[in-house]
Amino acid sequence: MSMLTPPGMGGKYRITGDVYPRMRRPHRRRRIVLASAAAVVVLGAAGWGTLQLVDVFTGGDEGTRSAAAGKQGADCKPAPKPTAAPAAALPRPAQITVNVYNATPRSGLAKSTADELKKRGFKIGKVGNAPAAYDKKVPGAGVLLGANTATKGIFPVLATQLAGATTKVDTRATADVDLIIGTAFKNLSPKATADAALAALAKPKPAPTRC
Repeated sequence: MSMLTPPGMGGKYRITGDVYPRMRRPHRRRRIVLASAAAVVVLGAAGWGTLQLVDVFTGGDEGTRSAAAGKQGADCKPAPKPTAAPAAALPRPAQITVNVYNATPRSGLAKSTADELKKRGFKIGKVGNAPAAYDKKVPGAGVLLGANTATKGIFPVLATQLAGATTKVDTRATADVDLIIGTAFKNLSPKATADAALAALAKPKPAPTRC
């Protein structure tokens, strides 16, 4: 092998005269590598841009929305355990004086009704026929008639004894109330039903909750 034969040529090429073989490395692989890198960069930029557009139109990803919802939940502090509001003090049946009047054509209703109310603990005042303003003019079960102050406690307690009774106020200055029996009256509410209604009135009402 001649000393002028380039290493690695295996003697295939021999330098003669002033003609030499080309020894430059081919550039094809470099071009492939550069093209691949450029493609990766372009795809990455396009993907990032797409992600930004999705965030704009959807308001952020799920994690962001969850975090925002969590923050709102944290701002809303749990309300303290609701406590029952104390019930308004109601008069006991023994503190209520009831005048019983019959506004129906049936006789004896005022006395029998007054006797039953007395058994249930009410104080009985006058018993008899209804005044002319109400006689045979009460189409319902009955009317509870009293001063304006009776609406706060006396009427609710007495109304537990007669379902369907209506209430009306007048200008009297006394604390007694009238029970005027109407034409639709049959009987007072059963004692067990009336007692349950009284117990429900005495129960404290639950206090409203807040966020």
